[in-house]
Amino acid sequence: QGCVDHPIVLTEAVCNPLYSRQMMSELLFECYQVPKVSYGVDSLYSFYHNRRQSWPCSGLVISSGYQCTHILPVLEGRLDAKNCKRINLGGCQAAVYLQRLLQLKYPGHFAAITLSRMEEILHEHSYIAEDYIEELQKWRSPEYYEDNMHKMQLPFSNKLLGSTLTSEEKQERRQQQLRRLQELNARRREEKLQLDQERLDRLLYVQELLEDGQMDQFHKALVELNMDSAEELQSYINKLSLSVEQTKQKILQAEVSIEVDVVDSKPETPDLEPLGSEQSLEDVESINEFEPLFAEEQPEAEKPVAAVQPVFNLAEYHQLFLGTERIRAPEIIFQPSLIGEDQAGIAETMQYVLERYPKEQQATLVQNVFLTGGNTMYPGLKARVQKELLEMRPFQSSFQVHLASSPVLDAWYGARDWAVEYMSREEGWITRKDYEEKGGEYLKEHCASNVYVPIRLPKQPPRTAEAVAPGRALPPSTGNPCEQ
Repeated sequence: QGCVDHPIVLTEAVCNPLYSRQMMSELLFECYQVPKVSYGVDSLYSFYHNRRQSWPCSGLVISSGYQCTHILPVLEGRLDAKNCKRINLGGCQAAVYLQRLLQLKYPGHFAAITLSRMEEILHEHSYIAEDYIEELQKWRSPEYYEDNMHKMQLPFSNKLLGSTLTSEEKQERRQQQLRRLQELNARRREEKLQLDQERLDRLLYVQELLEDGQMDQFHKALVELNMDSAEELQSYINKLSLSVEQTKQKILQAEVSIEVDVVDSKPETPDLEPLGSEQSLEDVESINEFEPLFAEEQPEAEKPVAAVQPVFNLAEYHQLFLGTERIRAPEIIFQPSLIGEDQAGIAETMQYVLERYPKEQQATLVQNVFLTGGNTMYPGLKARVQKELLEMRPFQSSFQVHLASSPVLDAWYGARDWAVEYMSREEGWITRKDYEEKGGEYLKEHCASNVYVPIRLPKQPPRTAEAVAPGRALPPSTGNPCEQ
């Protein structure tokens, strides 16, 4: 109908700039005619969905997604926006780091190690080490490596192995190669015969000049042929004549025996000829290339050839062995320096946020450390956060770490729960009237929303003497100049 006639619940970034919210509100109200809209933070919706009766309404939310990680303190059910912190690392950076590690390890499979495959490996094979240095020491043991190493099979074409060809197809392929070789040799013989015949005709013409007594032209022709005497000319004529006759015989034999029995025949070796020796050598080389084909057709060689297995296993060549890469890639959210990022990890940032509160509020926040977001689904993450908290908290102090029931989908479930619960209330909803009166950047706060900080316009400067209407005289000044 050209409009959206139902309310909208929309997520936005933590501490979203007012201009961004203004543009979104303008689009929803002006273009889609939405009756009312509510803005919230995805990780707070997940926190709202996972709340239990025993959980306190305060807590420390650790949200790690695809692009970044947030540490969000929640006090009395509301976000404390002043002490939120962001780490610009998430699942995307971990996948890129894993891709770079494996491409350096397997440069032959550079194109096959794609970002989508690396994300799949992260989701299915990676885990967080409770103690990173100690875990690396374990991987130095060959037995531990063999027990915990994972193999990944990259796709490859099995046709390269030649195992899909039947014996009939192999025989047909050999016959085609043999026919191509015969045609190539016949063409070369014809070209060689034509070239030799032309050279022989030229030499016979020079010999006729000698017989006719035209000595001047005869000596001139000898110089052009780079010959010294009539005897040398006669010798070349005899050799070329012999070569022409041999080539004609070969052509006749090839025409007579077109169908060659490969088992009984042997590759012919042409006679060495003084003239045109380059062509003869090419014939020999081209025939020698197919000597294995002739050998495979012999009955004695059939059985051993069939029993021989290929030495090179193409399937094993296209395998990736995942060892320490399983823990190195997700470790960057605790140690960003592994990829050269000058940032603090989750543990340091969490300690920094806690230290901004008095001890009583610190104890309240650590009673409900909540992990959400797709990048928190690594096995061992909860134990690692507990270990980091144990190191930074005072001796014998208590804390609780909770993991979202579904870190990826709980933000949607929480927004749904909030929309159902607050549908008939005015709290958290921005109506069309609010948009028109208070602007597109206006936000009504609720338990899963950002904090609204209105725009503070600068005060108007006082009117100066020049702004006074003309014709009106100023009152006489009294007092000291500073007061004036």
